[in-house]
Amino acid sequence: MPGMRTVITGGAGFIGSNLVHELAQRQPEIAITVVDDFSCASFKNLSGYAGDLIAKPCEELDWESQFAGEEITCIYHLASITDTTIADQRLMTSRNVEGFRRVLAFAQARKARLVYASSAATYGQTNGLMKEDQQPAPANVYGFSKMILDNLALAAIAEGSCVVGLRYFNVYGPHEAHKGKMASMVYQLYQQMKTGEAPRVFKHGEQQRDFVYVKDVVAGTILASHCKHPGIYNVGSGKATSFNEIIDHLNGALGTSYQTQYIDNPYEAFYQNQTQADLALAGVNLGYKPRWLPADGIADYVNWLESSNVAD
Repeated sequence: MPGMRTVITGGAGFIGSNLVHELAQRQPEIAITVVDDFSCASFKNLSGYAGDLIAKPCEELDWESQFAGEEITCIYHLASITDTTIADQRLMTSRNVEGFRRVLAFAQARKARLVYASSAATYGQTNGLMKEDQQPAPANVYGFSKMILDNLALAAIAEGSCVVGLRYFNVYGPHEAHKGKMASMVYQLYQQMKTGEAPRVFKHGEQQRDFVYVKDVVAGTILASHCKHPGIYNVGSGKATSFNEIIDHLNGALGTSYQTQYIDNPYEAFYQNQTQADLALAGVNLGYKPRWLPADGIADYVNWLESSNVAD
């Protein structure tokens, strides 16, 4: 509707920028404001973006003053410290939790829909399908911070707020290069192979991840903004794919035949050997059904990388 506004925090980041571009195409009549402090983002991700941008951390922004008089259709909260190797517990929890607390309070005051990024990291080290109703067991402070977000969201939902949390699994796709060492394994392995190196993975490459293409993640995120059942949902491919299979798909997409180099895993004691999303609840309540199998998603991504003029 004319005069309406959508707010996307973390909109210059990986998933956020993909969401910005998709929403701009789908809903050109709704103004978009990106909130991003560029701590994990790139201005290049917003090439062609025609909206406003507020360059502040969520926990420092005066939300009411900034959006006084605005009609907010939905807030997508994707801003977060996403580097799971950060061990500074105070930094991780204060940024992630307090930023979300401010956004949640604003959404509640405005009675606005809020969709936020949770994470499969809340499940910790477990095997088999990961279901939303199982007990959280985060293995690092990043996962712990996301668990607290879920706790706050569930309390708000119990009070009648329209909040949807999405536990993203292992996302890959365009606009992730700025993440460096935290970019997906798909991108890391592609970069190795493009420079003529043998792809390197921990012995023996049978670790499995639920690799989900960012196009599916964006579609699921938009579905969540129309959800009639507030809650927390998995967003993944629903398939556990080994690193060896990813290398096979990359070889196929690139027309190469690199042999894998297997290296020791220094993190073996606490390494997560498998992630796989149970998508039953998301299918029923969100209407979410991933379109991109890993082979197809990787082929599409490689095509984008090969035709792009940027480093990502």
